[in-house]
Amino acid sequence: MKKTAFLVKTREEQSEGLRSSLGLIIENNDVIMVVLDHEVDMTDEYRENLDWLVEMEGEIYSNVQANIKKHGFKPITIEQLANKLREMDHIISF
Repeated sequence: MKKTAFLVKTREEQSEGLRSSLGLIIENNDVIMVVLDHEVDMTDEYRENLDWLVEMEGEIYSNVQANIKKHGFKPITIEQLANKLREMDHIISF
């Protein structure tokens, strides 16, 4: 099973990063999605897809407290992210 990390660096790319994460997890990949340096724009559609990713055992992380407290992301520091990325087969940046 391949391990893939999606790094979402802008609000404009948040939906594409989530859709791509879902696409790979459906194909039986281990997926983590990391939202960096911005609070997500939490629409109903985004929440539904985010919940679906988590239900399928994908992991969601952020270095932004608002995402952690309001939206259920797991906290991650840049140092922790660097360690996680070493375990990945693929890293995709948005």
